[in-house]
Amino acid sequence: MEIKIGIADVARELTIHTESSGDDIVDSLSRALENGSLFEITDVKGRRVLIPAARVGYLDLGATESRPVGFGAL
Repeated sequence: MEIKIGIADVARELTIHTESSGDDIVDSLSRALENGSLFEITDVKGRRVLIPAARVGYLDLGATESRPVGFGAL
């Protein structure tokens, strides 16, 4: 799933590809906002991204499946 995150006072959005579901991401952000802690996401390569939850402006949850590209795509 592709997730785009808007962060306050940052001109560019952050794009992350993750295997987590949209519901898991929303739940994680909700818990981080309640606790005043960091919002953590792990991408498909295993890298962890930590963002102060209070600085998250928006989440754009993309489609769960990607379109096939190339000669083998039907």
